Amino acid sequence: MKKLHLLMLCLAALAFCRCDDKRVTVGDLTVEMLENPVGLDERTPRFGWQLRSDLRDVAQTSYRIVVAGSENDLKKEQNLIWDSGEVPSGESVWVEYGGPQLESRKDYFWKVHVTTNTGDETWSEPARWSMALLDDSDWQAGWVGIDSALNATDRMEGDSRLAARYLRKPFDVEGKVKNARLYISGLGLYECYINGKRVGESVLAPTATDYSTNVPYNTFDVSEFVKDKQNAIGVTLGNGRFFAMRLGDPSAGLLGSLRQFGFPKLLAQLEIEYENGERQVVVTDTTWRLTTDGPIIANNEFDGEEYDASKELGKWSEAGYDDSAWMNARSVGAPEGALHAQRNPNIRVMEEIDPVAISQLNDSTYILDMGQNMVGWLNVTLKGEKGEPVRLRFAETLKPDGSLYMDNLRGAKVTDVYIPAGDDVFSWEPRFTYHGFRFVEITGLKYKPELKSFVGKVVYDDMKTIGRFETSDPTINQVFKNAYWGIRGNYRSMPTDCPQRDERMGWLGDRATGCIGESFVFGNTLLYEKWLRDIEAMQDSAGCVPDVAPAHWTFDQHSGNVTWPAAYLCVADMLYNQRGDVRPVERHYASMKKWIEYIRDRQMKDGLVINDVYGDWCMPPESQELIHSQDPARKTDGRLLGTSFYYRLLNMMARFAAVSGHEADTAEYLDLAARVKDAYNKQFLNAETGQYANNTVTANIISLMQGLVPDSLEQKVFANVVEKTKGEFDSHVSTGLIGIQFLMRGLTQHGAGDLAYTIATNRTYPSWGYMIDKGATTIWELWNGDTADPAMNSGNHVMLLGDLLTWYYENLAGIKSDPAAPGFKHVVMAPYFPDGLDWVDAATESPYGPIASRWSRDGQGLSWKVEIPANSTASVRIPASSAGQVTEGGKPLSENPAVKSVTEADGFVTVEIGSGKYDFFAAE
Repeated sequence: MKKLHLLMLCLAALAFCRCDDKRVTVGDLTVEMLENPVGLDERTPRFGWQLRSDLRDVAQTSYRIVVAGSENDLKKEQNLIWDSGEVPSGESVWVEYGGPQLESRKDYFWKVHVTTNTGDETWSEPARWSMALLDDSDWQAGWVGIDSALNATDRMEGDSRLAARYLRKPFDVEGKVKNARLYISGLGLYECYINGKRVGESVLAPTATDYSTNVPYNTFDVSEFVKDKQNAIGVTLGNGRFFAMRLGDPSAGLLGSLRQFGFPKLLAQLEIEYENGERQVVVTDTTWRLTTDGPIIANNEFDGEEYDASKELGKWSEAGYDDSAWMNARSVGAPEGALHAQRNPNIRVMEEIDPVAISQLNDSTYILDMGQNMVGWLNVTLKGEKGEPVRLRFAETLKPDGSLYMDNLRGAKVTDVYIPAGDDVFSWEPRFTYHGFRFVEITGLKYKPELKSFVGKVVYDDMKTIGRFETSDPTINQVFKNAYWGIRGNYRSMPTDCPQRDERMGWLGDRATGCIGESFVFGNTLLYEKWLRDIEAMQDSAGCVPDVAPAHWTFDQHSGNVTWPAAYLCVADMLYNQRGDVRPVERHYASMKKWIEYIRDRQMKDGLVINDVYGDWCMPPESQELIHSQDPARKTDGRLLGTSFYYRLLNMMARFAAVSGHEADTAEYLDLAARVKDAYNKQFLNAETGQYANNTVTANIISLMQGLVPDSLEQKVFANVVEKTKGEFDSHVSTGLIGIQFLMRGLTQHGAGDLAYTIATNRTYPSWGYMIDKGATTIWELWNGDTADPAMNSGNHVMLLGDLLTWYYENLAGIKSDPAAPGFKHVVMAPYFPDGLDWVDAATESPYGPIASRWSRDGQGLSWKVEIPANSTASVRIPASSAGQVTEGGKPLSENPAVKSVTEADGFVTVEIGSGKYDFFAAE
C-alpha cells in the first residue's frame, strides 16, 4: 500500500466549515477525519472527501459510499441504509446521498472506499452525522417569554433599551443516559447553560436573518452536560436584531427606524434518550420561570451593553436555585417566519489580541490602543468602586488631541458599562453587543490600568482561514492584511457594510465581486449560501430583488436597481466556480429567472436598463472634502452601468440554465443578450474614438470586461482606459464601487499589468496604500476617508476592494479555477510577473485540497514551486520561449512522467500536469 491520505469533509453544504479534526494512523496510511454536523435538515445530504498522497498525478477512479444506522453495522457492512455500490467516477465533492428518506433526530454513520489510478485503494474511517427535526410535528415545545417592557430603565422609542431575559427550568433524570440533544432558538440572541455549564462556544447566536421569513434554531449534543437526578437548564435572552436597536424615530431620517420583530422569546426542546430505550423531553412552556431583574440591564448592538453586578443572580442555571421571586414565563406568539435548522455556523470568538498602548487623556480618562481596527469587544479585569460605573467607549480613530473621533459613528453610542457590586477586582465582558474599534476610552477608574488588564475578543462567523498571501512588496502585504481584518470584521451572520456605526447592513453591491476574492481567504461557503436564502426571501411578488438583505430597515429596499442586486447571481456563480457547488444555482434558479424577467419587463426601454440608483458609488471626487463627485465628467451614465450588468447577468443565466437542467431557457437568454448588446453599443459607443459614453475609466473597463466591446475595437477602447488612467489620474484609481470590480483584472488581461501593479502599490491619494499611510489597518469606505464628511466615512468597509484580492490570487499568484472544470478540479496557473515584484507566496484550500504557488525571480531566471491537490489537474504557463529553457526538479520536462503535455506559444511554455508538488525553473 502506497501512502494515501483520505480527508473526509463535512456533509451537505457543510464543507469548509470550521471543525476540529481527528487523526487515525494505521501503518503508513493516515486518515484525517473532520467532525460531522449535528442537526442537519438537508433531506438529501452530500458527501465529500479529499485524497492526500505523496505521489504525483493521483486521480480517483471509483468510490463506494455506505451508510448505516450504527457504527457497528457500518463496520460489519450489515443492515446498511444505503450502499452506492462501486461507482466509476472521479467525483469526490458534493456527492449526493441516494438512499431512502432520512428520519428526524436519527444518527447516521458513513464511510467511503476510494480507488485511484495509481492502484491504491482504501476505506476511510467512520464518520457520523445527525438529522434535525424535519417536520413541524416533531416539535413539542412552545415559544415563551414576555411581550412587554418590565424594567424602569427599558425604553420603547428611539434608541431602544431592554434588559436581558433570564429563563430557567429544573428537571430530573432517572436512569442511564445514552444521549441528550438540545434544539434551541432564542431570539434575538441567546446563551444556554445546563447545570451551570455553557452549551457550545457560540456568541451572538443564532444567525441573524429576516425573522418574518426565516427563524433559525441550533442543535447541540448535550449528553456530557446532563447528570443523574437533579438538573436545570437556563437561558439568557438578548435583543440582537429581533428587538430593534432603533424604534420609530422619524426625526432620525432614513436610518432612524429598524424593523421591530417583537420582544425576545425562546423555543427549546431537550430530548433525552436512556440506555433502556425510553425518552424524556423537556420543553419550553409556562412552567419555566423568568425574570428581567438580572445584571444585563440593557443590550443593544449599536449602543452597547450595561451590566449591574449588584443584580447578579448567583447559580441561577443550576438545580436547587430558589426562583420563587421570578415569574412564570408567558406563552407568546411564534415569529412569522418558518422554523428551520440553521446550516451556517454561529459566530465565535475567533482570536484574542492584546492592546499595544494606553495613555492618560486627563485625570479621569484613559485611551487604550489595540494596535488594530478590530470587531468584537474587550474582556477586562479591573478594580472598581461599588456603584461607580466603569465605561468603555469605542472608536476607530482619534482626534488630534488624542480623544476619540466619534463623528463617523452617527447615532451609535458604542458604550459598554459595568457597575461594580463592591470595591474589588472584577473580570467582565459583554454578551449581546459588538463594536468596530481600535481605540477605547475608559472612564470610572481611580487609577491608570495596565495593558494586561485588557484582552480584545475578535468575533465573526465560525469559519476557517483557508488562504495566505505574501509578496516581496510591503504595500501589497499590508493591504492584504487590512483586507483580511476588514472582511472578517464584516461577517456578522451576513456580509455587512460596516461594523461600527448605526448601520451594519447586508448591502448586496459590496460583495458582487468581492465575494470571489474572499473565497480564496476564508471558508465562507455556508455564510454565502445562507445569504442567498436571505436575498431570495426578500424578493417581492413582482420579482424585484432588494439592495439590502436581510431586511432590518423599515423602508422598502426594493429600488428596482440592477448593479447592487446583481450580487444575487454573482454569489451563486462564485459558489459554483470556486467551490464546484451547483446546488445554489439549482435552488435559486426560478427566483433568479423571475428577477431577470422583472428587469426585462419593467426596467428596460429600447434594449437599455433605464433605472440606476447609486451610480459608480464613491469614486474619488474632485475635492477631498466631498463624499460624491459633483463633476459630470467623472460620473458614469447609470443606464450604461445597469445595462452592462444586465448583459453579463443574461450570459450568466444562460450558463446557469445549462448546468441546472433548464437548457431550454439558454437560447432565450442569449438572444436577449445579443439584442441588449446591440442597443448598448448604438447608445454608448463612439466607434471612431473607442470611447463609451463620456469616456470614464469605469464606462470603458466594464464594457470590456463584460464582453460588450466589438472585437475590432477592444484595443482602441482599452487604450482610452490606459490613457485616462495614466494621464488624467496620474496612474491612480479613478473608479468607485462599480468600476473597481473590474479594474485590476481588466488592466492585466488586456496588457497593462504593470499599470495595475502601480495602482496596487501606490501610497498617494487615491489608493489603498494611501489608507495605510494615514494609519488604516482595515479598508476605508471612501478613498478620501480621512477628509470627507463624517456622515459616511467608515474605517472598516470593504466595498472598494473590488477585484483586488481576486487579482492577487489569480493574476499575481496564478491560482484560478477553470470555468470548464469548476471548484478547482482543473487549476489554471498563469501569473503575471510585474516589474518590481521579486516573489509571491500564496496558497488556498480548494474542495480537493491545498493549492500553492510560490515564484521568485533573480538574475538567473524564474523559480516556481507549485502544489496541486490529488484528484485535480493543472495548466501551468511559464514565461519561456522554448521548453528547453524549463526544468522541473532539475530535469528536462521531457523526462518527467507527471508532465502530460507541453506547448509553446507567444513566449510562454504551458505544461499540463497532474497532482503533486513541482519545482519549475525557467532560465533567463
